[in-house]
Amino acid sequence: MKAQVIKRFGGPSVFELAAVPKPDPISGHVVIHVKATSVNPIDTKIRSGAVPAVAPEFPAVLHSDVAGVVVDVGEDVTEFKVGDEVYGCAGGVKGTSGALAEYMLADVQLLAHKPKNITMAQAAALPLVTITAWESLYKRANVQSGQTVLIHAATGGVGHVGIQLAKLAGAKVYTTASSEEKLIIGKRLGADVSINYRELSVEEYVKEHTDGKGFDIVFDTVGGENLDRSFQASATYGTVLAIAARSTHDLSPLHAKALSLHVTFMLLKIIDKEKRQEYGEILRETTKLVEEGKLQPLIDERVFNFDQVMEAHTLLESNMAIGKVVLTNEW
Repeated sequence: MKAQVIKRFGGPSVFELAAVPKPDPISGHVVIHVKATSVNPIDTKIRSGAVPAVAPEFPAVLHSDVAGVVVDVGEDVTEFKVGDEVYGCAGGVKGTSGALAEYMLADVQLLAHKPKNITMAQAAALPLVTITAWESLYKRANVQSGQTVLIHAATGGVGHVGIQLAKLAGAKVYTTASSEEKLIIGKRLGADVSINYRELSVEEYVKEHTDGKGFDIVFDTVGGENLDRSFQASATYGTVLAIAARSTHDLSPLHAKALSLHVTFMLLKIIDKEKRQEYGEILRETTKLVEEGKLQPLIDERVFNFDQVMEAHTLLESNMAIGKVVLTNEW
């Protein structure tokens, strides 16, 4: 079968088209005819060599998110049958193969039936970011009705889902963005208040929107210096959620405010087979929300095919995308 592979770490140009063996079904797995995938920041980090501990062996087929059709099943598989449309965050990391290929072998624990009311491209945009936002807001922060929640990066992958999940929990949702277009999208996704972080400092928007008290939960989906700004924006006894914490920070604000800091790195539960069923459970709930019209994916208007994977990675790393960067399989 055709696949886009990398044989070394590097920039977006390291991808090359190759012929690799088509996978055979094994116990607890299905073979998916891949219809679409999406690029997540972790995919670019794996490609570049920033996280070698979670990278698959060379020649590596990357990308975790997949949407497609089941074409073969392992002997003991009862959850899915040939012809089922499925989606999941199911590979592209150590011990697995990814979605940038015609076919993908996937553990059924990591899959769910695709929502019937969205396309394959839309479905491929959801798994990793929804699982990340779900784990962070629902399982780590235990977000409650009436709480104030600040979510950074309204139109980012995790950010745009986080807004919707926090709103579904009954929270008052605030979000940050850098342009009027992104602020409007944030409001459309359910944010009560959109804040232009280029026009207002943390101190200014905390004073304006919380009377200087800070937010009950701050969800940092950006990392770097933004994590420090998240500590600053948090209320005393508040909770800070992070998904990009490979950096060094002064933790004294956590002490001064008695804050809780939770870091989510969702790929670990793909590598740890004993934890995989949790992701299938989240995706089954996600399917219900999507089909009920309560959750929607945000996709950048520039959709690529698998032969344009270099361009897709370049766009994501440019920070110019609005929503998820998606690729469809035209092989």
